[in-house]
Amino acid sequence: MKKVIQEFKDFAIKGNMIDIAIGIIIGTAFNNVINVLVKKVVMPPLSLLTDDVHLSEKKIVLREVSDTASEVAIGYGELIEVSIDFLIIALTIFIVIKGMNTFRNKAEDPKNTEVVTPKDIELLANIERLMEEQNALLKKASK
Repeated sequence: MKKVIQEFKDFAIKGNMIDIAIGIIIGTAFNNVINVLVKKVVMPPLSLLTDDVHLSEKKIVLREVSDTASEVAIGYGELIEVSIDFLIIALTIFIVIKGMNTFRNKAEDPKNTEVVTPKDIELLANIERLMEEQNALLKKASK
């Protein structure tokens, strides 16, 4: 039990928990932005193209409303809207991650002077260079 508590403390202290919380907050806000984008920007032009039919209202009625029963329907229009939401979110996340990976690759390249190289990458590059020089000297000495 002490080991689990210690692991949790390490997890919380290292900032992972804070990073997760920030990610959830930003994700929630991003979800709201995408919902408004789809409902207020993307869907109205689609509605015009389809003679003012709102996709969210499209459904297949299985049972009509009667005095004794309520309507039973499959709301496929909402599924289409949610799918558009998902595609926009997935595309946006893909673009953001692709940009981050490009920046990370530039930062990890010790020969790239455009971006400041992190110290650990710089040290590893120096160690690699020194090892190559040492190997070249050892090859000369053994001949």
